[in-house]
Amino acid sequence: MARHFSTKAMLAHHDDVRTQYAALCFRIRKEKPQFLLITSRGTGRWIIPKGWPMRGKSPAKAALREAWEEAGVRGRVDKDAIGVFSYRKVLGRKRQEPCIAIVFPVAVKSLDGSFPEAKQRRRKWFGRKKAAARVSEPELAEIIRNFDPRLLRR
Repeated sequence: MARHFSTKAMLAHHDDVRTQYAALCFRIRKEKPQFLLITSRGTGRWIIPKGWPMRGKSPAKAALREAWEEAGVRGRVDKDAIGVFSYRKVLGRKRQEPCIAIVFPVAVKSLDGSFPEAKQRRRKWFGRKKAAARVSEPELAEIIRNFDPRLLRR
């Protein structure tokens, strides 16, 4: 079952945490979704592209921009969020900050070979089970396991 979340509703009770916008980048191969994961710059963990709000951009467009900067993704973002996950953002050697990431689906049309963070990250396509197993955040794994691109509004 696809759930669509209002960005305002998701932020209503999260004044004590920082918010980022994330892109769940996917493509369909042999009638099944595959998910593009990237490595974090600090730890090398498998994550999805995400970043801070951007002046002049909607949350969905900010997520799409992060997908290009961090993974070279060219695609179409859905304006409705499909979920939210929490994590602790490392902001230095001893500082961490609680964050939530609001997730927007991005249908990948192509991948650029040259993009701003190309030399800092790896990117790789995974099937649903492997993608869910590779990410560290349980809520993100659940979003991946339950995501059904057929239910997106076109």
